[in-house]
Amino acid sequence: MKRRTFLKRIGSILAVLGVTEAELFTWSQHYQALAQPTPRKLALLIGINQYRKSPSLSGCLTDVELQKELLIHRFGFLPANILTLTDEQASREFIEAACLDHLGKQVKSDDVVVFHFSGYGTRIKLDESEATLHNALVPTNENLEIQDEKIATYLLEETLLLLLRSLPTEKVTAVLDTSYDLPSTIQPTSLRIRARQELATKLATAEIEFLEQLKTKASLTNAVILSATADPKQVAQEGLFSGFSAGLFTYALTQYLWESTPATTLQFSLSHVDSAMSKLGSKQQPSLVNGKKALTSESLLLDQNTGAEGAILATEEDSKTAQIWLGGLPPQVLENYGVNSRLTSMNGEQLILRSRTGLTAKAQISGLELATPLQVGQLVQEAVRVLPRNISLNIALDSGLERIERVDATSAFAAMAPMVSVVTGEQPPDYIFGKLSQTPSRYGLFAPAGQLIANGAGEVGEAVKVAVTRLATKLPHLLAVKLWRLTENEGSSRLPIKGSLEIVNGISPKVILQRETLRTLDTKTLPKKPLSTQYSATPLASSRQSRPTQWLLSTPIVPIGSRIQYRIQNKGDRTVYLMLLGLKNHRTAIAFYPWQTVEEPNSSETKPLLQQVVIPSGETITLPHNTATSGWPISGPAYECEHQLILSIAPFTTTLKALETAKYPTGDQQPIGALVNPWEIAQAVLQDLHNASINTAEMNSTANDSYILNVNHWASFNFNFQAS
Repeated sequence: MKRRTFLKRIGSILAVLGVTEAELFTWSQHYQALAQPTPRKLALLIGINQYRKSPSLSGCLTDVELQKELLIHRFGFLPANILTLTDEQASREFIEAACLDHLGKQVKSDDVVVFHFSGYGTRIKLDESEATLHNALVPTNENLEIQDEKIATYLLEETLLLLLRSLPTEKVTAVLDTSYDLPSTIQPTSLRIRARQELATKLATAEIEFLEQLKTKASLTNAVILSATADPKQVAQEGLFSGFSAGLFTYALTQYLWESTPATTLQFSLSHVDSAMSKLGSKQQPSLVNGKKALTSESLLLDQNTGAEGAILATEEDSKTAQIWLGGLPPQVLENYGVNSRLTSMNGEQLILRSRTGLTAKAQISGLELATPLQVGQLVQEAVRVLPRNISLNIALDSGLERIERVDATSAFAAMAPMVSVVTGEQPPDYIFGKLSQTPSRYGLFAPAGQLIANGAGEVGEAVKVAVTRLATKLPHLLAVKLWRLTENEGSSRLPIKGSLEIVNGISPKVILQRETLRTLDTKTLPKKPLSTQYSATPLASSRQSRPTQWLLSTPIVPIGSRIQYRIQNKGDRTVYLMLLGLKNHRTAIAFYPWQTVEEPNSSETKPLLQQVVIPSGETITLPHNTATSGWPISGPAYECEHQLILSIAPFTTTLKALETAKYPTGDQQPIGALVNPWEIAQAVLQDLHNASINTAEMNSTANDSYILNVNHWASFNFNFQAS
């Protein structure tokens, strides 16, 4: 497209948006000033919550904010080089024009480009006579003409891919947090779906002509496209978090990249993203389109060698108070991040959290005087995590329940306090109580994304109070898992620990998942290529039209009949102690409890005792150990499992006492089995981590109603896998 045509086209759009010609001229001058010979980093971020015809979304503008703060503070993008189009600005014409002018007119061969889209997707025919459906992004102006709703003014996914691939650089990354097919049946869910049922019958002629024009481009590069979903049947979802809504994919991706290192591969990052979305109750899996080559964070020119939990956005009161962005904290941790939590700035100052609203917080320096003034843009790292002791399981009631059903359910759940809280409105739920869509006379417990919890549905005609009472045996297991997930700190821990999940069938163990504390790594020694064992990448034959091969980044699969083990390496100079906890099939809390057989004094009899799992400084152990056959057997039927490996510099004394109060099987097999008292065990683990931390006099005042955890003293990893 000629620049004159572009300016004419964009000028009419800007006039509608109220942008003056003077502002447009300043915008054009800015582009010319950016034409420098050195590599630059340019981004175009698009988020649409408000649509002219479709129901509003809630998290797309947050997605743009999440990406923008990440690019500025972790990847060194200049704010002036990031163009954002939100809501009424994000028409098809404006998006295409911004691609051509903000990116196409500026990008050089070594420049870095990031594109992001959050909003609705759909599938549409190019014209009424065609049978093929094409993936399309839905802009804010959904229809070309209000009088003719059958004509859609969408941006085809194929058009977008061609626009990005036509840029003269190999360093192009696009994130598409959208999906294209709306499911026919939707179970009770607290998440919004970013897919829209198509109402129009054909695409606007201007879009088809523009696509044909792009197809004539002679040179096309291999842009890397990250998709929020891996299969046409999957949907991209956005959820309610602690004071804000966001896309599950965008939030999980940006959160992990805050903590990652330059040598972290994008494939490895996506395996973490998949795990994070699973813990949010979603089956959504990300995929890598056009991503055959290993793409590291260095492809985006990561600006800092060490990760962080956030950055300073502003300072006040002579730099003694700072406004902090906390996009690097895991979602479940952010929701429960308590006052008096501490973060350390890059100049060594410790900041005490005083309040938080959504992703931003206010913090004060811990000392009276600053050694070095706080500066906007400085990264902050977690030092002390404060968690409330009164954490409950948040359950929402599905909007499809009738008034009397809601009253009965609220009354029944209230009898389970403090273990359970019924939440409404703007409070994010852990689970949803509602009816099965296929059988409305049956009640069940659902994950936020709508998956029925295994064995969570009752009989036909079951009363509400009976259904809630039936669920009472499951809820302590789910609350226990919520509590020990709050210990996850792979990114912020200062204990140098590495853990691997291995299949031990055959001659040598095969690593299928690997976790390692990132804050203790020497980035100079990290591998520049991905370990094939660190993620599962499978080519996916997509049924979508005009889309290249997708690589599904899936949860590792452990074959039934095989055996697994963990290999844990203590790279530090202190002895550490280990607890292994987990959740099987989203319903049963499990734990590893090692027994040691000892002889009774003055007797030939032996007595089994629980023992601490100890890893001396500089040593590596495998679990299970001291068994005749290596590994734990994986038996059928198929199931999903997550394990939490928690390590501390102090013994898990309180936890072992809690385990000893229940009747667990003993023997030499070192089993992983169901927990009889899961809620008590989870509280005991947090208490042991609290006891291992050094509490200052100031923080002791909150010790009675909070757990205070020092990142120097514990490390916690989450491993997810499927047995099938």
